[in-house]
Amino acid sequence: MNNLGVDTPRVAPKSDPKLANAWKTKAGKDLSEAEILAMPDSEYMNEKQLDFFRSTLKKLKDDLLSNAGETTEHLREDTSIVPDPADRATIEEEHALELRTRDRERKLLKKIAQSLNRVESGEYGFCDETGEPIGLGRLIARPTATLSLEAQQRRELKQKMFGD
Repeated sequence: MNNLGVDTPRVAPKSDPKLANAWKTKAGKDLSEAEILAMPDSEYMNEKQLDFFRSTLKKLKDDLLSNAGETTEHLREDTSIVPDPADRATIEEEHALELRTRDRERKLLKKIAQSLNRVESGEYGFCDETGEPIGLGRLIARPTATLSLEAQQRRELKQKMFGD
């Protein structure tokens, strides 16, 4: 734990030569998370890492778009008239929950598009506030991150103290 009481993410050991050198022979999109983490720090946001994150973001985007199509189908299927008020209320609550989830995913799609633009412009992987590297572990956990862990913690602390 660090001084703010937050567990710091663990980094994969860089001693395994198979992992440390796999990036040299594989395409970026074919690399595993462990192989990405095992890359030397000097290779931060090289073309293979950018390719890995581009592929990760596109897969996430495709999954979200697929879920959106399923939602439309669910809402169409369940529009039949249900005579029991309790059953109708349950169905309406399920619809409301699904729509809230899809709204969150819609916002995530916007962040994914912004992240893909950052990949193409060469800004991906660097903190918006400080310009320092965000870190591979954080980007693997949250591919749409735009702030380093420290900058995010400062922002959250400021929000907690002063409100939005």
